[in-house]
Amino acid sequence: MEVNRAKEIAESPDIQVISYLGIPVFIESVNMEAGTAIIHTLDSPDEEQSVPLDVLEEEFNDEVDLPFI
Repeated sequence: MEVNRAKEIAESPDIQVISYLGIPVFIESVNMEAGTAIIHTLDSPDEEQSVPLDVLEEEFNDEVDLPFI
């Protein structure tokens, strides 16, 4: 993930789930100089860890929105 996008997600008031090696996580903060982010899993907000930004990926919903008929 690009550093500017990670910072944007971390500072957003909206909750955005990110994937860390396939595990859903939240980004708490970004260290732009080091290229790392402080993350935590959805079920363990007290267990934070620092990870490289290049292993984080945005998760997208691939479901198609069909109109209600």
